[in-house]
Amino acid sequence: MSIAGLGRATGESVRRSVSGLPREFWWLWTSTLVNRLGAFVATFMVLYLTMERGYSASYAGLVASLHGLGGVISSVGAGVLTDRLGRRPTLLIAQSSTAASVALLGFMQDPAAIAAVAFLVGMTSNASRPAVQAMMADIVKPEDRVRAFSLNYWAINMGFAISSVAAGFIAEFSYLAGFLGEAAMTLACAVVIFLKLPESRPERVLVDGRSQPETGMRTVLRDGRFMSVVVLSFIVALIFQQGFVGLPVAMGTDGFSSSDFGMIIAFNGVLIVALQIPVTRYIEHRDTRGLLILSSALAGYGFGLTAFAGSLAVYALAVCVWSMAEIINAPTQTSLVVRLSPVHGRGRYQGMYTMSWAVAGLVAPLMSGFVIDHYGADWLWAACAVLGTVAAGGYWLLMRGLGEGEPVGSVASVDVGDVGGSGVAGVAGADRAPSARPEPVLPVPPVEPVLPVEMAKSVKPVEPAP
Repeated sequence: MSIAGLGRATGESVRRSVSGLPREFWWLWTSTLVNRLGAFVATFMVLYLTMERGYSASYAGLVASLHGLGGVISSVGAGVLTDRLGRRPTLLIAQSSTAASVALLGFMQDPAAIAAVAFLVGMTSNASRPAVQAMMADIVKPEDRVRAFSLNYWAINMGFAISSVAAGFIAEFSYLAGFLGEAAMTLACAVVIFLKLPESRPERVLVDGRSQPETGMRTVLRDGRFMSVVVLSFIVALIFQQGFVGLPVAMGTDGFSSSDFGMIIAFNGVLIVALQIPVTRYIEHRDTRGLLILSSALAGYGFGLTAFAGSLAVYALAVCVWSMAEIINAPTQTSLVVRLSPVHGRGRYQGMYTMSWAVAGLVAPLMSGFVIDHYGADWLWAACAVLGTVAAGGYWLLMRGLGEGEPVGSVASVDVGDVGGSGVAGVAGADRAPSARPEPVLPVPPVEPVLPVEMAKSVKPVEPAP
């Protein structure tokens, strides 16, 4: 094929990937991209505290852990607000609060105040994720959601890649400028939401003369199939996190430098940016169970391959394997979450799903540190392979009775995409017919792990998913 022909084919593939999605989705997508372009605090928190402020690594680790703990706590509460108050108000509150708390953090001097505000930043920044995911499920038709969530995941990784480079230059000039810059970018996201996105929460309708009952957290916790997905999501997230907490430690132990790690982990971001959209075009209409089984196995055995890595080439191969697992898993798993979520409980369901990734972000450093210290890195990679096998088997068992088009979730759950059109324009009548196929929502980026200071500039947090 000629270069011109290849260009035309590429252009056609891109056009097909982005066509047919509602205008509201693109404003939400833009908000996500702007938000990730402004990422600074999570990336440079450890460096700021140790190099700029002179605190110990232990204190920096404590602050980063409190930041992550704030995200865990806010996940469920933000999900409840998303259902009760609405998607748009929750987003506005979360993003404006994040902007204020990030700016405040840049001016904090007292160690206790820094820790307290970092906890607040973790809470507010994570609070927007259930609302973003629920709104995206509201405004995109079921058959387009895997593609939409994939595009959103692409924006997350592209934004992070650009912001990491920019933040490095900003940090050399002024860390305070980084804090204020992130606050300004986050506030810009809130302005986009306020000006361009109407509320998308489906209206409740009368069923047999009575209003539909609200989906409470007790309902979520009693939903055995969904909670099984949450557990499997936690296992998969625990595996993916090792690329940013276990891998740099193992490579350092093997005598590789931080620049070696930075070069190797760069494959992850490059592959996601280059392949997320074309791979999604290939998988979006394929069997969900098979894709989740495949991605879980690739994740586990991709990290298992690291046990045999004695050179940078083998490390790069291992990263390529589990990066492909991430590309497949992100849109597929979120689409399953939406299928399992009743329309009026999407916020709570997304909050619980988000929490699984946030908890994995807290547990992963403890897991990798304990296993490497007591048994060696090879046992960590073997454990990843076992966990991947367990997750693959779990998805096989979980989805044996769930057909691709089978409706799930609560009785009278309705999908906007199934009721006369897509987007916010269809919300007013969204609950007037039973849903033909409730579906997706994207994984949200988990809590950023604490890494060795000298490697902190080279890594990105694993994103499940907004």
